[in-house]
Amino acid sequence: MGLKFRKNKIASAKLPKDKHIFVILFLIAAIGAMLFLYYGKIQSLQSSLSSAYSEKDKNYQELTKIATDLDTLKKEYDTLKNEDQKKKNDELKKNIDEIEKTYDRAVGIYEDILALKEKGGKTTELDKLFAESLKQLSDQKYADADKTLTTLATKIKEEETKFAATFTIPANVAASNTPPGTGYSRQTVSTDSGNFMVSMVAGDLGSTKVIVDTASDSDCSNNCPVLPLATYVSRSGAYAGVNGSYFCPASYPTCAGKTNTYDLLLMNKNKNYFNSDNNVYSNNPAVIFGGSYVRFVGAASSWGRDTGIDSMISNYPLLVSGGNIASGSASDPKMTSKGARSFVANKGNTVYIGVVHSATVPESAKALKALGMENALNLDDGGSTALWSGGYKVGPGRELPNVILFIKR
Repeated sequence: MGLKFRKNKIASAKLPKDKHIFVILFLIAAIGAMLFLYYGKIQSLQSSLSSAYSEKDKNYQELTKIATDLDTLKKEYDTLKNEDQKKKNDELKKNIDEIEKTYDRAVGIYEDILALKEKGGKTTELDKLFAESLKQLSDQKYADADKTLTTLATKIKEEETKFAATFTIPANVAASNTPPGTGYSRQTVSTDSGNFMVSMVAGDLGSTKVIVDTASDSDCSNNCPVLPLATYVSRSGAYAGVNGSYFCPASYPTCAGKTNTYDLLLMNKNKNYFNSDNNVYSNNPAVIFGGSYVRFVGAASSWGRDTGIDSMISNYPLLVSGGNIASGSASDPKMTSKGARSFVANKGNTVYIGVVHSATVPESAKALKALGMENALNLDDGGSTALWSGGYKVGPGRELPNVILFIKR
């Protein structure tokens, strides 16, 4: 009994030992499971960290690129900031000025060719050269165009000289330095610069009324009306007439936007003053036809707006003043080239209108002084030149915006 009891005791004593093993195994299993779970989380965390590091590298690369771009932009900015912008602008302005200068020169030379054509000069070679200059301008070869225009200007001058040399005074034109007392005359006048043919009409103010007639009834700024000299003569019942002041003909490019305008002070036969706003302070000379008298003034600004006169007209330059040659625009190339020079002049109470043929403006002044004129005013010339006395003696020339007429009283 006792022994059996001991075995049972021993058997019962082993039970706790088995329980501890079970517990230990359970704990090991639990710890393993926990380790397994944590391992998964660690792997996930490692994966997230790896992704984060990859994104960080990508962002770092982007930031590095941006930093490089900013550095490049900063360098470009510094370069621009250090450039002399005023110098660049001045150079650009200089280039534009040169282009405009060449273009303006081309326009001026074209008008010189037109003027030579109007005189009757040969321009075939000149036209070809001018076409070449236009092609160079269109190709933006401004330096080449400028050289061609320089050559062209020289050739125009040569052609003008040749053309002037072809003019000869007809043998049947009498030589006389005495102007006619009345009516029309064509005569050779002797001066210290040579002989000049002068066509002129004399009108004594005792029997002749001198008027200025206009195609327009009032101021006109563009596309102004014009008429032939013969039409003016006919509608006013005049017996003689001459072209009037300088104006901007439609054939000239520089006259675009102001075709047939003349800007100079004038009062026509209807007592209407033209261009008063332009000429209140004008220094251009003028001539006033006051019925029984004629008066020349050195500047239109010295004349008011008297409508008690017959007419008045301004132009330039004054050729003769008080019997002496007046200082004119002798330095102007258009004044020093040979051409037909229209004029209005007086000797006492006799008014003269006419043309000095193949003369410069200074030569025209000398011819009129030699004729004993007390005062003389230059009028328009070139293609505008026209003189009427029972028919065209010179011209007809182009149509005109204003003229000077002789009417019997």
